[in-house]
Amino acid sequence: MLGGPAEYPELWAFLESLRLGEFLSGTVAAIEPFGVFVALDDGPAHPVFPGVGFVSGAELSWHHFEAVSDVVRVGQRVSCEFLQFDTWNLEARLSLKAGQPDPFQAFADTVTVGRTLSGQVTKLIPFGAFVQVADGLEGLVHLRELAWTPVETPSDVVRAGDEITVVVTGIDRERRRITLSRRRVTGTRGRPRSPR
Repeated sequence: MLGGPAEYPELWAFLESLRLGEFLSGTVAAIEPFGVFVALDDGPAHPVFPGVGFVSGAELSWHHFEAVSDVVRVGQRVSCEFLQFDTWNLEARLSLKAGQPDPFQAFADTVTVGRTLSGQVTKLIPFGAFVQVADGLEGLVHLRELAWTPVETPSDVVRAGDEITVVVTGIDRERRRITLSRRRVTGTRGRPRSPR
């Protein structure tokens, strides 16, 4: 723990005054591989804690990104939702993505189970393949749903980068998961691919 209320009374008073769900404005002060420090406009000036706010990598964006610097830059103005007072690190935990439209909810509001979509295979895993069905959104095609005939591994029928047609078989809003089937697409048999 970095210090208690007696050691940093102004900082503690500020952090304790924040309310869950409140939006705070500030400037990106530093970028690290694990997240971003934000100098909050209303935060106390302090040489040890110049940021006061912190946004973890998971709270930066709804979309996939390779590096934190792909999302924000030092000096950029941001508005973030307050998530919690981290008493161990003496900082406000924040969410930048909370102020952005959630692409999953937009997808779930407009796409229904049974809809046919096209997408690119992004990754193969032992039990299936992930397919990008919208900007920043991937769904899982389970191994048994990749082809009409049983296959032992996803690479028997698809490769990363392939464009395939799939049917939406499930949308789980709570767990934010999309399940897909290639086997149920009308007119496709999902035959094993010829070696390249």
